[in-house]
Amino acid sequence: MLPVIALVGRPNVGKSTLFNRMTRTRDALVADFPGLTRDRKYGDGKLGDRPYIVIDTGGLSGDAEDLDGLMAQQAWQAIEEADLVFFLVDGREGLTASDAAVATALRRTGKPRLLVVNKTDGIDSDTASSEFYALGIGAPYPVSASHGRGVIALMAAAMLLLPAAEALAPQASDDTIRVAVVGRPNVGKSTLINRMLGEERVLAYDMPGTTRDSIFIPFERDAVAYTLIDTAGVRRRARVREAIEKFSVIKTLQAIDAAHVVILVLDAQLGVGEQDASLAGYIAEKGRALVVAINKWDGLESHARRQVNEQLERKLPFLGFAKTCFISALHGTGVGELFPQVNKAYAAAMRELPTPELTRILEQAVQEHQPPLVHGRRIKLRYAHQGGRNPPVIVIHGNQTERVPDTYRRYLVNAFRSAMKLTGTPVRIEFKTGSNPYKGRRNKLTPRQLQRKTRLMRHVKKKR
Repeated sequence: MLPVIALVGRPNVGKSTLFNRMTRTRDALVADFPGLTRDRKYGDGKLGDRPYIVIDTGGLSGDAEDLDGLMAQQAWQAIEEADLVFFLVDGREGLTASDAAVATALRRTGKPRLLVVNKTDGIDSDTASSEFYALGIGAPYPVSASHGRGVIALMAAAMLLLPAAEALAPQASDDTIRVAVVGRPNVGKSTLINRMLGEERVLAYDMPGTTRDSIFIPFERDAVAYTLIDTAGVRRRARVREAIEKFSVIKTLQAIDAAHVVILVLDAQLGVGEQDASLAGYIAEKGRALVVAINKWDGLESHARRQVNEQLERKLPFLGFAKTCFISALHGTGVGELFPQVNKAYAAAMRELPTPELTRILEQAVQEHQPPLVHGRRIKLRYAHQGGRNPPVIVIHGNQTERVPDTYRRYLVNAFRSAMKLTGTPVRIEFKTGSNPYKGRRNKLTPRQLQRKTRLMRHVKKKR
């Protein structure tokens, strides 16, 4: 469960520039859920070993009407979800009445905050920042988001105010399989969770979740310990209703990050939408093991079922590693099949891969399909070993590995997945190029050796 930083302020003060600087991308749009996050962008960032989620919001003008407008509601929703708020102002334009109005509203939230004076490049930062002390929300941090100046100091201060990532979630034992159930609103997540907990031979109890209502539910089935991570904010069976479920992007992203295995719930009657594809892409990008649950499958006509399968192949081709289960959470049909698939995906994600076996698979794959030529030289792949788990990371050593095309990388992924039976989890490949033992050798010769070599070459040349 990652801590959250929200960026707020007037339009054109540099929030998006700082967002991209914090996420180290030019366009770090991680989760764009149409209709729900129209005015908010979510991205992953990391400072040292401290990861976080950052939210970019629409501009707040500070006008009374604007504070109640749709864009403002999106910004205040981000503030509500955040552990820390960066309030950005424009150091070149100076303090405005709109800044003061936003600062007053921000103080009332009681949220931890840092005042960020942006666009201080080329001017005296102390002078530009001094007038913002009048806002009464703490000492300003002058930065230049476009050039990166002052951002490290800002983030260092932020790390002191953010909770540690592991402190946001209840501690679970290492041998417990953490399963996040995610999906769009009203696809049946709560019904599925209650059905999973209500099966025979299941022991379950409620455990308080985090301040953002992601709830951790430990339970046991067939002597296997699980922890379900419910992002719907609805838990006790007596209180569950099939109304539109509460949806929070932050809770979903945090649940995915905390899980070993994700169950992505799709609505068969609605088909695969843009939100589903965005969420599936984020899961794959995070490298989480995955089971796709197509809910409300019962009662569909055969042509409707064919359409759903076609949509899965067309819109989610990158989920070829995941198993798909067709279920009815309401009636329980197919729900029991989820547990074996979750177990298989978890086992594949956490599996230890022996170096001799990986190298043998690599040699066989190269023998069947050679890497391409680069400037007349063949790319050489020598051996492979495991570099990580959840997801499995396979490190391949060789020459010119930086020139391996994506098509050949995918070929190797499929070869390792098939040979090692890594079902239900993404597989990552990293290439390492060995150093050339002859590179720079001339520079390592002593002056006397260089003289001898020069005389020898002259002698050979005269004989010719």
